[in-house]
Amino acid sequence: MLASSIVNYGIPAAIVLVLIFGVVAFRIRRRGAAAGAAVAESDAPSRLASSKVPESSAPHAAHSDTSASGDEAEGGVTVESIGGATAESDIDDALKGEEEEVATVRERTGRTRSLFSNAFASIRGKGRIDDATWDELEETLLRADIGIGLTTKLLDPLRAAAKAGDIKNADDAIAALRSGMTQQLSSSNRSLRMDADVKPNVWLFVGVNGVGKTTTIGKIATAEVGHGTSVLLAAGDTFRAAAAEQLQVWAERSGAAFVRGSEGGDPASVIFDGIQSAHARNIELVLGDTAGRLQNKSNLMEELKKVRRVAEKAEGTVNEVLLVIDATTGQNGLSQAREFAAATDVTGVVLTKLDGSAKGGIVFAIETELGIPVKLVGLGEGARDLVAFNPEEYVAALFE
Repeated sequence: MLASSIVNYGIPAAIVLVLIFGVVAFRIRRRGAAAGAAVAESDAPSRLASSKVPESSAPHAAHSDTSASGDEAEGGVTVESIGGATAESDIDDALKGEEEEVATVRERTGRTRSLFSNAFASIRGKGRIDDATWDELEETLLRADIGIGLTTKLLDPLRAAAKAGDIKNADDAIAALRSGMTQQLSSSNRSLRMDADVKPNVWLFVGVNGVGKTTTIGKIATAEVGHGTSVLLAAGDTFRAAAAEQLQVWAERSGAAFVRGSEGGDPASVIFDGIQSAHARNIELVLGDTAGRLQNKSNLMEELKKVRRVAEKAEGTVNEVLLVIDATTGQNGLSQAREFAAATDVTGVVLTKLDGSAKGGIVFAIETELGIPVKLVGLGEGARDLVAFNPEEYVAALFE
């Protein structure tokens, strides 16, 4: 009877227990492997100038000047060494998707691309080249905010080629337009300049409030620290308290040093003291935020001129003045570019929110009318969505 009970109940129960222990052991091993993979992935930094943001936003203690205990007072400006992490939701959200692939222009410029694809489908459907073809292409270019001057410059040679018989069908016209647009963007130097023989290098950021200037600085800091560059962030927008606080959180998350002044204080002094502090601490790169709004436009431009003059008197070298423009503003962004370029000798443009705009042709307008290269473009909210601008890739995305 006992033997029968063991056979009937003991053996099945033993099998169930073995299965339970096996499942538990498998889950433990799988969790351990996943954790190991996450750690390995976080150790692979890259550089934003190469169209990538680092895959790890963990603070880099080597670049945080850990020799300083607490804050230092330098000319009324607070100099802080950052190393901790702050739970700030918007910045945390930007850093959540770091394991995802780098954003591509083709994936993120759907609104502008759809303008072109719809027009191309329409003229191909007609099967011939006529006046309506040029009217449709002209409307498409203008709706993309390329501007009337450049639109005329692009289409007039195509019309002449069609009359001469060199352009015979819609595909010929589209190919010729693609070639002309690519040539408009092919000659600019888009590198972010760094002088290895001078410390610190200084990149100033200008632009009106709301275009994403402070966030852009934070993303660049994250990229440069991840690449191994020591960075200091200078909160020169003293007229907007939230700007300094937001920049401080980016410094904490990226492992950069941080300098701020009193609210409403002199922005030029903050930038100057930030540069001097970076020089004393052997920091390689200063990223300086500036005001985006004062009581009137004239005062803002005069303030920015002063910031530039004062920054050039400090140690190091100002080798980039980057104008941040919201792509969704279109031709209004071009007007901003004219004014800021006249005041601060802009060396390059960062075009944010390109993924949410149908006005991506502003890239061509800025470069053609002002001769200022677009160096970086924002393709989303994530830290890896600020990438180096590649003109060939951009034009290809519009035509394919």
